[in-house]
Amino acid sequence: MSYAPRCRYGSAGRPDGEQLVLSCSVGFPGTMSCKAGQRHHPLRIRQPRLSETLPGLGRPPLVFNVALPPPDLSSWRAPPSGMPGVWVFDSGRSGPEMVITAMVHGNEYAGGWALENLRRRGPALSSGRLTLILANLEAFDRFDAANPVMSRHVDEDLNRLWHNTRLNSREHSSELERARKLQPYIARADLLLDLHSTLWPSEPLFIAPPRQRSAEFACALAGGKELPQTVLTDLGHHGGSRLIEHAHFMSPGGTGRSCLLEAGPHWEPATVTVMESAIARLLAEAETIHLRGQATEESCPPEMAVVTDNIIARNADFSFIRPWEGGVTIPKAGTPLAHDGHDLIYTPYDECLLIMPNLRPRRGQLAVRLARRTAALFRS
Repeated sequence: MSYAPRCRYGSAGRPDGEQLVLSCSVGFPGTMSCKAGQRHHPLRIRQPRLSETLPGLGRPPLVFNVALPPPDLSSWRAPPSGMPGVWVFDSGRSGPEMVITAMVHGNEYAGGWALENLRRRGPALSSGRLTLILANLEAFDRFDAANPVMSRHVDEDLNRLWHNTRLNSREHSSELERARKLQPYIARADLLLDLHSTLWPSEPLFIAPPRQRSAEFACALAGGKELPQTVLTDLGHHGGSRLIEHAHFMSPGGTGRSCLLEAGPHWEPATVTVMESAIARLLAEAETIHLRGQATEESCPPEMAVVTDNIIARNADFSFIRPWEGGVTIPKAGTPLAHDGHDLIYTPYDECLLIMPNLRPRRGQLAVRLARRTAALFRS
């Protein structure tokens, strides 16, 4: 069975980064077709004057409840590995190389809690080796609860640097130097789970790069108890290559599997719980996933979805019609979503899934991704 997303974009290379998909099929022969090109309504419609019946949400203030305090990560400063932020646990038996990363963004420290809790307990490994990585401790050190969004990174987004053209370039930044130091640990991973959280309210979900082996991995984790069932795949992020898109995981002939977990809001204890459930699922099923591409037990069948559109804010006054939450499915095509200058943004097809809306996007920034659930469940 092959997994080869095939998409043709009607406006590839648009300067604003918006992707208009004319046709899209996810190649699980005989199992599914997302039919993303079957649009029932235009995505953008220019309005001569904005309707008074659609006032819009406006731009909500950046006031957040930090219900989860920063963790004590002092044990990660000079670990036995010799690399700050990296702990390695070896079972002494042959088995898969597992890597769990967290805090790729410094203010997403729910992942720091999850990995520190695991480090203190000591992971029980029956085989293989486990590497735990807190990726951006330097950004984390700048966290201020009074302005919690400002410690996402030091110089640039660490989760947009993982293409060889950036890693092997002569450029320098705090995050780029860190990525180069971490690359040897990433390049040896059989299974990589990257833990993230969200600034705005969103249902948890897994994201896999467009490779069969990684989609299998994400689906195997999503089949566990008390874990998100949605597995999203896309063709990458317009800002650069994410960690899960490192060449080790994207090579057609490779074996490395990767996926990302968006586990919930940044500063909520429940987000740590979701992360710990995913970690427990990985440790319990790693050998079977590595060898067979599936888990031994499935509590809930995963639901796959594919991104069809990246909605980029073209104007500084971009605002949503209402405070949409990530994971909401809009039943009808033509439902108004947002204002963007004189444009109104609509759902282009029925059953449109909203992926992590950014309620305060800057001009040129990704505001929301639209996705369509596949016609059938992924089966390996």
